[in-house]
Amino acid sequence: MTNKKFRRENVPLKVPAAVNVLVLLLLTPGLVAAEKLTLDERAAGAGEWGYRPGEGSVSAVNPPSFSWRPQKGLRWEIECARDVTFKKVEYRAEDLKFNVNCPPRVFKPGTYTWRYRGKDAKGRYTNWSKPKTFTIAPDATKMPLPVREELLSRIPKNHPRLFVRPENLGQLRELARGKMKGDYERLVRECEKLLARPPSTKEPPKYPKDMVRGSEEWRKVWWGNRTYTIRALNGAATLAFTRLLGGQEKYGLEAKRILLECAKWDPKGSTGYRYNDEAGMPYAYYFSRAYTFVNDLLGEKEKKICRDVMKVRGDEMYRHLCPRHLWRPYSSHSNRAWHFLGEVGIAFIGEVEGADDWVWFAMNVFYNVYPVWCDDDGGWHEGISYGHSYLGRFTWWADVMREAMGIDAYDKPFFSQAGYYTMYLMPPGKVGGGFGDSAWRRSASRNVSLMSQFAAQAGNGHWQWYVEQMGGARETSGYIGFVRGTLPKVKAKPPDDLASSRLFGGTGQVYLNSDLSNASKSVQVLFKSSPFGTQSHGNEANNSFMLWAYGKRLLVRSGHYDSYGSAHHSNWVWSTRSVNNITVNNRGQGKRTAQSQGKIVGFKTTPSMDIVAGEAGQAYEGDILDRFTRAIIFVKPDLVVVYDRLEAKEPSTFEYWLHAINKIDVENQRDICVRNDDVVCDIDFLAPSGLTFKQTNEYDPKPRPRIKLREWHLTATTAEKKKQMEFVTLYRPHRAEDKVPSKASLERIKGGYALKVKVSDGEFAAVLPTDDRVTLEAYGLKSKGAIKCRLKRVGEPAKILGLEE
Repeated sequence: MTNKKFRRENVPLKVPAAVNVLVLLLLTPGLVAAEKLTLDERAAGAGEWGYRPGEGSVSAVNPPSFSWRPQKGLRWEIECARDVTFKKVEYRAEDLKFNVNCPPRVFKPGTYTWRYRGKDAKGRYTNWSKPKTFTIAPDATKMPLPVREELLSRIPKNHPRLFVRPENLGQLRELARGKMKGDYERLVRECEKLLARPPSTKEPPKYPKDMVRGSEEWRKVWWGNRTYTIRALNGAATLAFTRLLGGQEKYGLEAKRILLECAKWDPKGSTGYRYNDEAGMPYAYYFSRAYTFVNDLLGEKEKKICRDVMKVRGDEMYRHLCPRHLWRPYSSHSNRAWHFLGEVGIAFIGEVEGADDWVWFAMNVFYNVYPVWCDDDGGWHEGISYGHSYLGRFTWWADVMREAMGIDAYDKPFFSQAGYYTMYLMPPGKVGGGFGDSAWRRSASRNVSLMSQFAAQAGNGHWQWYVEQMGGARETSGYIGFVRGTLPKVKAKPPDDLASSRLFGGTGQVYLNSDLSNASKSVQVLFKSSPFGTQSHGNEANNSFMLWAYGKRLLVRSGHYDSYGSAHHSNWVWSTRSVNNITVNNRGQGKRTAQSQGKIVGFKTTPSMDIVAGEAGQAYEGDILDRFTRAIIFVKPDLVVVYDRLEAKEPSTFEYWLHAINKIDVENQRDICVRNDDVVCDIDFLAPSGLTFKQTNEYDPKPRPRIKLREWHLTATTAEKKKQMEFVTLYRPHRAEDKVPSKASLERIKGGYALKVKVSDGEFAAVLPTDDRVTLEAYGLKSKGAIKCRLKRVGEPAKILGLEE
């Protein structure tokens, strides 16, 4: 039955349009929100570059580089003002593609406030960000990034463009005939070898379908394709460059043949960047170098073949890196790839669509997001082997930028300090590179090549002294060596004016030395508690330490880099068990993660004593600790005191790990000895009592069969479960023939411990807190909740050192 009343009440009414819109908005969930753009201002997380300049920060470069969280679908506007109300805007940039910006002009030193906002394709703006105030130091390095059009216009229109400009060829040819004739003749000999035994240009194979990634067979293909590619295309670049200097035409023709044969390789095949970046990256930059060096011998059809290939390869790299790398730059391989892409872009700009974007992206990385594994203090989180490898490759880009665009990479504050990292970590003659993958077998002599570049570019006499202590600079081979042949000579300066120990705060590492001049004369303690955590190749647990004495390794980081991510690498090397550290109920710190962070909370150095303290309680998996503070006192050169304070959430057992290359002699916890040839270290666990010891030379899991070398691992386990635990351990490194004192006492006092130790020609005393609120008093020392110590040697006044505020 029809309900007439219902029908009558539902007759459409004439309602004003504005009311209809209001009703629609009210009744449509999310529509209002969809129309409103909200800025994502979440704090930066682990692995993210962060907001820069940060609140309260001081910029060491002028202008500062601005960085903020990216947001899909937005372009950007930033403002920088002298006041927090932004009534007087000193700098504004609009319609920015990237979430980073380095202004093209220098600012006046002083205090500034900046903010940013986004704009979508429809022209709608987000809210302004929360303002951040920072200061530009009066002595900040001046490094403005030129505007895009002006910067790219500096790149030569003609070839060559990489390492050398067309207008500079005449000067290089003159040098080849004159004072650099010997360098030129070495290039000629290399070319003759390449002609006599030309590199193969057949496309290398892909991985078989049934091959296990990471296996030994896989590694042979993975790395083998890299070396195969380098031999072919670097050979072509060498031939082509030598011809440019005045070499025979046959060199250029052979370079052209190799280049065009390699151009036939599938750009997304076995040497594709995403398929195997270890082959794809060298293909990209060596191909580009060969192309620009041999360009005048290529016909238009041949140039098009090369351009088409590099369009595919360049786009693949660009899509992978941009814009992701500008906010999440903590990827090991990507920190090479961006400047390799820059080389490709310079070689093909104006010839390949998008090449200008590749160059502009690379320059934004350099100015805004490089280097990442460090701070301005010059350290390198991934360790010296990876640091020198990556920085060595970066110096190619530095040469390219200087020639193509007139940009001096060495103006960056980092490069004014970078050489000190090597000097303090590896004094002349040292074997073993400390923390980081592949570092343990490195010798100081391997540092000479990069250090000589740093010394020449920075004009640093200390670094030149380091180079000369190991026989002087090594000749850089090939065309790069020739280009660098005119670098200025630097006068060596011994490190007599430097402290022997140094903190690299950006990476959370401290290198304590008794003597910088030669490892054979020195005792060295390395310590890590890092804000970078355990990510990438710097995977050692926080609060780890290592010990060298008189050129010999005593307490080491153990394990082998048999293959990245192998069972042994990921489950032993990445674990807290592999380093001189402490596990709790057999649990360690987070493995290979930026979230497992430590922090240097105190550091003081003097000629006679050093103290460093690190905090790593929050680094452990499962949130099992409230505290793990490790302090190291170095009484130079004969005593190292390691004081550990741990506070667990539940009663726990604590395992103290030590590692050595030879079996450790254990009589009891007060009488332990590590020996390496004619150097020994006596170890005394003063506290806690009742430790039980276990020793093995096996790993769990074992490295791959090709690794035959084994090390010894000692574990000292506490007798009972407790929530709070302290370890007080003495280490006395010395030459085997030297007689050293062994007397030491540890006494419980109110708020901590009183320690007294006999040392050569004197006595050392310290108060060690267990309660930060209590004032400790003993042996004439007084301190509230902080370590304080005194050294008195015969014939010298007493020396006091502490970590009090």
